[in-house]
Order: sequence, then structure tokens, then C-alpha cells
Amino acid sequence: MSHGHFGPPGNLPDADLRSASPVDADDVAALLCELGYPCDRDDARRRILAIGENDRQALVVARVGGAVSGLVALDFMYYLPLDTLTCRITALVVTSGARGHGLGRQLLKEAERRARAGGAARLELSSGSQRTDAHAFYKACGFSDGTVRFIKRLGDA
Repeated sequence: MSHGHFGPPGNLPDADLRSASPVDADDVAALLCELGYPCDRDDARRRILAIGENDRQALVVARVGGAVSGLVALDFMYYLPLDTLTCRITALVVTSGARGHGLGRQLLKEAERRARAGGAARLELSSGSQRTDAHAFYKACGFSDGTVRFIKRLGDA
């Protein structure tokens, strides 16, 4: 099987990838905190339920050796300029102990699989300008520099 831009899978066995459910709330909260977005179990449970109720979103958790070690969140949206669907990765995180072993690549591969299955013509993500290691990783996985992203905060988010 060709790995394409995602390269070799690393030295981790293939993770058990599945859609998140409320029982994953503790793990999802910890992963979001590790990504720099404070979240407690109740918040995570509410967010998991909100995604589950929206057929244009997905939250995938990766279990390795019995422990949830990563997640990827997807948002499908209509993209007017190209008259097509695009799939945006809104979160991707791997626990510090599992980094560098191929789990991030497995999550991106699953994101691409789900994006294609959902009819998306492209997969995109945003990454903070300070996350240079992440940028190198995304480029190694076949992503190219896109447009500069500007944000205007309309409240606390």
C-alpha cells in the first residue's frame, strides 16, 4: 500500500481510529488542553455531543495501546469560489508521549479518507504562525502554503 505524501507510518502500530463519543470526554479535554485550549470534562462532553449532532462535522479519536493518544476534528463547508465542498481540519493533536511515531500521519490519512468520502475537493487547516515544527510536518504530509489567515475576534473566542 502506498503512503503517498503521508510517508511511512512510523513505529507505532496502526491506531484504532473511531468517532468520538461522550465516554471520551476526559481524553478529549486533556488533548485540547495540550493543544493550548483549556477544556474540562463537561465542556468536552458538550462539544462531542454538538459535533455528533452536526452531520457536517466529525471528531475522530485515536487509541494506541488502550489509551487515547490523539484526535482530529473536521468541518465540511461549501466553498463558493470553487463551487465545491472543502474539509477543514479544525483541531489535530497527538499526546506528547506519542509524537514522532506516525500517529499524526495516521490521523491526517483518516482526515483525508473522510474528506474524500464526504465529497470534499480539498482538505485544509490553519496553524499558528509560531508552530514551525507543525508547519514542517504538514508540508512533509503534502500540504502546501495557502493564504494568510486574518482573524477579528467578536467576543471571547
